[in-house]
Amino acid sequence: MSTTELAWFKSSHSGSSGDDCVEVAVAEQAVHIRDSKDPARPPFAVGREGWAPFVRFVSGVSGA
Repeated sequence: MSTTELAWFKSSHSGSSGDDCVEVAVAEQAVHIRDSKDPARPPFAVGREGWAPFVRFVSGVSGA
């Protein structure tokens, strides 16, 4: 499956003013993440088993 075929949705943690546009798409093997403001940049993927640790890490880094 290509990333253009995935069902992308905006993260609930993205800002409502349009400045924090993180989108995710859940696939069988991984969770894909992209910046909707920069479509030329390829998305990256995190294995499903690594999604929760990834979110905890990013939450700590961002100070949220």
